[in-house]
Amino acid sequence: MLRQRIRHPPSTNFDDHFGSPPAKRPKRFDSTSSLYARTGSEEDKSQHESNALSREIPDSEAESEDEGLPVLVNVRQTDLETALPPVKTDKEAIAEYEAFKAAQESVPLDAEGRLVQRKWDKGKSSIYVDAFNLALETVLQDEGHLFDEAEMGVFEQWRGMSYEAQYLYVRLFLRKTAAWHRINRLGYYSDIADLPNAVEDLLSVRDLPPSTAAIQVNPGELEAPAGTTLRDTFCFADESEGKIKTLEEASSLLKLDELKAIAREAKVQGKNKKELLRALRRTSQDQGGLGWSGLRRSDTTDSAKSDNTTTEPEACQGTSETIDGIGVNRNRHFLRKILASTGPCVRLSLAPLKLFERVHLVFYRSTEWTEKSLTTIILARISRRNFPEYIVSRSANIFPSRPALLEFEASIRTQFRVDSILEMNGTVTKEGMEEVEDIYDEVYPRWKTILEEERRREECTYDSGEGAYLRRFSPAWVYTRIVHKALYVLGRSKEHRREHKLLTELLSQRLFHAARRGGWYQRKALLEEHYMWALQPSKGHSDEARKKHWKRVALQTCEEGLQDRECHIIYHYDLQKRVTKLEKSLRIVKREQHDFGHVRLVKPVERVVEGIRVEKEQNGSIGVRRGSNTNGPKRGGKTIWLDEKEGGGECNVESMCLSWYREHGWKGYHSEGGIVRTLFGYLFYDVLFMYIPNVFQTPYQTCPLDLHTDAFFPSRVSEINRRLVDIGNGAAATLLQEVYLKEKEKQTCVVGIDWAFEIDDLLEIISCFTGEALATICKVMAQEYQQRGGGIPDLFLWHPERKEIMFSEVKSENDRLSDTQRLWIHVLTGAGIKVELCNAVAKEVRVG
Repeated sequence: MLRQRIRHPPSTNFDDHFGSPPAKRPKRFDSTSSLYARTGSEEDKSQHESNALSREIPDSEAESEDEGLPVLVNVRQTDLETALPPVKTDKEAIAEYEAFKAAQESVPLDAEGRLVQRKWDKGKSSIYVDAFNLALETVLQDEGHLFDEAEMGVFEQWRGMSYEAQYLYVRLFLRKTAAWHRINRLGYYSDIADLPNAVEDLLSVRDLPPSTAAIQVNPGELEAPAGTTLRDTFCFADESEGKIKTLEEASSLLKLDELKAIAREAKVQGKNKKELLRALRRTSQDQGGLGWSGLRRSDTTDSAKSDNTTTEPEACQGTSETIDGIGVNRNRHFLRKILASTGPCVRLSLAPLKLFERVHLVFYRSTEWTEKSLTTIILARISRRNFPEYIVSRSANIFPSRPALLEFEASIRTQFRVDSILEMNGTVTKEGMEEVEDIYDEVYPRWKTILEEERRREECTYDSGEGAYLRRFSPAWVYTRIVHKALYVLGRSKEHRREHKLLTELLSQRLFHAARRGGWYQRKALLEEHYMWALQPSKGHSDEARKKHWKRVALQTCEEGLQDRECHIIYHYDLQKRVTKLEKSLRIVKREQHDFGHVRLVKPVERVVEGIRVEKEQNGSIGVRRGSNTNGPKRGGKTIWLDEKEGGGECNVESMCLSWYREHGWKGYHSEGGIVRTLFGYLFYDVLFMYIPNVFQTPYQTCPLDLHTDAFFPSRVSEINRRLVDIGNGAAATLLQEVYLKEKEKQTCVVGIDWAFEIDDLLEIISCFTGEALATICKVMAQEYQQRGGGIPDLFLWHPERKEIMFSEVKSENDRLSDTQRLWIHVLTGAGIKVELCNAVAKEVRVG
């Protein structure tokens, strides 16, 4: 249970008075909806060091020819990216900025100067190298204490490299960082005049000063991953000679046509590159050497012994047969054949690679970043946009010391191990749960120690709210998540006493993962209601007496959860349901029972809207089918309808339903949350941009860095609650007008605000809201902006005459409500706002 989202109550499984039509509102999205309208729990998306595999940038011909191979795409953005405005970051945008030059000057510019003057010279400077160096120099200037002598030596060697070598390294850094790259297919000849020399520069062996840093041991990890420690010498890249040892490594370098040629020789078949690779590897292991054409004496084992090329054990493993008494190693034969076809290859050396990844972790305050992470900040900087006024504060104490940074890195790796066991490999085995429990046992003492350190720091060092965002970079943040994951294992193992004790400890601290507190209260109350009575000594009491005692304890837990200001409102309804249930079970007199009538949920009204659905002609068939819903679109697929109320043109299902509502006196937008986010941006403008240390690290942000985390609410809880009271008291219209008059002309880039919405419409909308309902919606957004950005019903409707707000979730015949949509329906109905489920039904299906 703890490993999954909290189940929604059964009552939410969704099993009339309507004049002349006002103007129809088209669908609108706020300017940042693509960045911020996301769903899912941020903490449950694993932050792990191996994300390098997801930074695959297909920017060369070799990459684009990997047909059939799965490409991992990292869609998650860093906190810094989400705070920057949406800008074009494709190749055309980068080329456009690099091609734009200021007046020619003889004075050479550094990276900072090129950024200011927007001047890049092909073959001499690049936005990629400048962005990479900007991150490095910023970190070394502010947080150089996080690196030892050997690591500083790597940075000095980096500065001494030629521009072309730096450019090649950065481009490989942004691609498959763990993979080999064919030198003859790197495709950077327009940027690198002398590619062999640039490669040679990366392959050069360089000396490093000795490090005085002590070897560090971290809980849950015996030692640092192999190959990530700097030695006396290093190189920025490895060459392939003698390093590519397996057929699997070598075959992944082949282009499709090259692989087909080898497949024909091996007499294997496949529909795409993935199948051909699989068949080739399987054949090399299972079949004998007889029948291979093109086999030379130099490919035999005996001849290999006299060859100058080193024979690697891994390359020689495999089945051997004999031809004229000579043993044949087929793996070696194909390995040689592939490497002869590919030519020399390079791969970034692991130790300096991990060092630069650490630099980017410190710069972006995130373990996940991409090519866009590297360039977006510069593109935002040189774009001509207006940004809110706020105090920029980049703190140098995110990581107080080098050991703290290394422990944070190690904790991320340990967290990834836990996630791999529990979430990435199917059903969790007994051995897997035991391993997670062992990791928990190792982490737990250190977790308790850091908790106490953070408590003291909060009391003595940080100003109010300052530490909330910084704590996300404490190892204790990651350890708390690991401890939370251990709850699932303890529950599955029926160790409910330990689970209850751990839940009590998690709730006793308020520094880490506040967004989970509601779930912890729910689980703790469940254990107390159903299990704890049987796990405690009887002490002479009957079973019924013990059950009654623990039900009272469960009731108290629910009450504490409802009173906890950090228990998010989305958990309140389930806690209230349990309170009602426990009070009835304990036979508490009516006058002493809680009354939650003011927040009682009302089921959405089911509405059916009939229309004409269009199905595109298939196989030359034409015709009209009346009343037929067979052969409809697949579940979740987009459907096409005719807008009979607006000229009969084709439209989507939401526009068709919006026309129906318009005809019945409603105004509205198909905004999918755009209106809600816009209202929140207007009403909380000054709260968003108030001074909080560390959350404004560039002058080009549209929101604070912590907005998409659970640190946003507790850092500003007093200001947020004061604003919610103002909204509840009817001040929303005044607040909105003040921001509009100040910022509209400048079109200031603010998260969520879409300036295209008419001010008269927004004011009319506010006049239709009750203050309490609007405050409830704003509170949910303030508590969980990222998670609640999605799932808002499709249509936002208001009736000016009746002063009524309504949301409508549109579903065609094959759609179902998602969990995030159900949750928003909870929130809206609980706030007294009408919600309808609008089912679009085809009264006629036309094929054309």
